[in-house]
Amino acid sequence: MDLRGGYRALVPAPFRPTLRRSWRLFRAFQVEQTDPDRFYGALAADSVAHVQHFADLDGAWVLDVGGGPGYFARAFRGAGARYTPLDADLGELSGLGSPEPGTVLGSGMQLPFADGSFDVTYSSNVLEHVPDPWLMADEMVRVTRPGGLVFCSYTLWWGPWGGHETAPWHYLGGHRAARRYARREGHPPKNVFGTSLFAVTAAAGLRWARSRPDVEVLALVPRYLPRWAWWVLRVPVVREVVTWNLAIVLRRR
Repeated sequence: MDLRGGYRALVPAPFRPTLRRSWRLFRAFQVEQTDPDRFYGALAADSVAHVQHFADLDGAWVLDVGGGPGYFARAFRGAGARYTPLDADLGELSGLGSPEPGTVLGSGMQLPFADGSFDVTYSSNVLEHVPDPWLMADEMVRVTRPGGLVFCSYTLWWGPWGGHETAPWHYLGGHRAARRYARREGHPPKNVFGTSLFAVTAAAGLRWARSRPDVEVLALVPRYLPRWAWWVLRVPVVREVVTWNLAIVLRRR
């Protein structure tokens, strides 16, 4: 299988994985804690453009596993999608006020939906926050209709942002980084290693994607890097550090 998967445009979409785009997203990531509107707004807009590269969202029913506050709802609905967010944390869902209409409270590892319910099943930066990420990925495939799209991306533990707000000290150990953060800030980090943050690798994601006979792999790409950087996924060890965030894009057979 070609690890590039391909940025094959199935529908017209304003998605250009350029160096300028990567720099814009990096700047947004720097203000995640201090300016969440800027961060999540930029990420949501980019996410919709990325999904539109593989599927027509106009009239599509989208499940967002780990939807959080309403930034993604606005972006997906603005593209014409019927949007259903699911999250395990009511506080996350209420980040912009009341939860979005049609919101579902539940676990990504046991999605409360029938097989083949959705045209697009989407998840952004959630797998690293659940104790069994590949069970959640299996569930995403299960609830996607045949011919539908599964788009799942997650932050790699060994990347520079793997420890989230405790980075780069996570390289010395997740628990140690969490303790250091608590000492410096006077409160524990939002993402606590071993409880709400786990070490997930690119190698595990590639193995999982290859193991599913019921999907066609459309793309395996470093989500935030320029298009020409696809090659890093072919280099063990290097890919764990450089990829930053792995996007797995599948078509359900």
